[in-house]
Amino acid sequence: MIIALDAMGGDLAPAETVAGALLAKREFDIDVALVGAAASLRQELAKHGGTPAGIEIVEATEVVEMDEPPAQAVRQKKQASINVAMSLIKAGDADALLSAGNTGAVMASALLKLGRVRGVERPAIGAMAPFTEKGILILDIGANVDCKPSWLVQFGQMGSVYMEKVFGIDQPRVGLLNIGEEDSKGNELAQEVYSRLQETSLRFVGNVEPDRVPLGVADVLVTDGFTGNVAVKVTEGVADFIFSQLREVLSSRLHYKLAAAVLKPALMEMRSKMDYGEYGGAPLLGVNGAVIVAHGRADAQAIMSGLRRASEVAGSGMLDALRGALQPAARDGAIDAAAATRSRDETRA
Repeated sequence: MIIALDAMGGDLAPAETVAGALLAKREFDIDVALVGAAASLRQELAKHGGTPAGIEIVEATEVVEMDEPPAQAVRQKKQASINVAMSLIKAGDADALLSAGNTGAVMASALLKLGRVRGVERPAIGAMAPFTEKGILILDIGANVDCKPSWLVQFGQMGSVYMEKVFGIDQPRVGLLNIGEEDSKGNELAQEVYSRLQETSLRFVGNVEPDRVPLGVADVLVTDGFTGNVAVKVTEGVADFIFSQLREVLSSRLHYKLAAAVLKPALMEMRSKMDYGEYGGAPLLGVNGAVIVAHGRADAQAIMSGLRRASEVAGSGMLDALRGALQPAARDGAIDAAAATRSRDETRA
């Protein structure tokens, strides 16, 4: 199994992406194709003693920067590292892809190179929230800011398949992020999605208020990309704030410092559970390939975790299961559309 790594993507690339690839090879024996400027990648590899077996370099002469319009950049920069890496998936030369680069570019390149799974209206990006042992998948977190009800229903379907295949959760619980538990709560979108989710075969547990998310009442949390992105970033910000305050307080007095020395292993374990880098990145669900999006600030540890997650996704059978779960819906939709057309024709006649 080979994982394609967009080695030029991310704030800390290529130093941390290369270091992360080497960690993944050493710790998990994952073969990695480093995609990017070959000279820069060889220079980074030389700092670690050279290029070991199982690590290869694939030349890409361009990079999509974080501040570029993603769709336009992907179309114009044919040799961008994300495009070349995505082409490896399409050609069957890699089994999965990881990128910490421009998220919009990852989405645009995946749609351009791989296309959508048949039946999927809009792909979604999911983030793992660290509130349970295996985590809670929140989607969408930014790929689709304005959503239709049918999209959110599909997010629930895709998220359920992902959590079942990748994390081994039997019949994952699917919740709808909302401002109240009652079915009448929320805006028109939320109310419509609630009704539609009730009609699916998913294990729908109803609306989930934000303060109940950390209690682990759902395995998959469905929302629109705007709300999901805000929720995830607020969570990350709160976690950073708590630990910055802890550091400040624990270093303010001698006896606090002594207590901190005793508690350091427990505090480090707690910090690890709240670290986005430990959860291996966010899956891009709904495209014809195993694609994982890492945090833009991903360091070597986070890249290693992302490569491990990409390997797990590629070997889980998730993509085939997703195709099976969504295609019947696509066929049903086609039948309904055909029936509606016949009805209109008969009415006109």
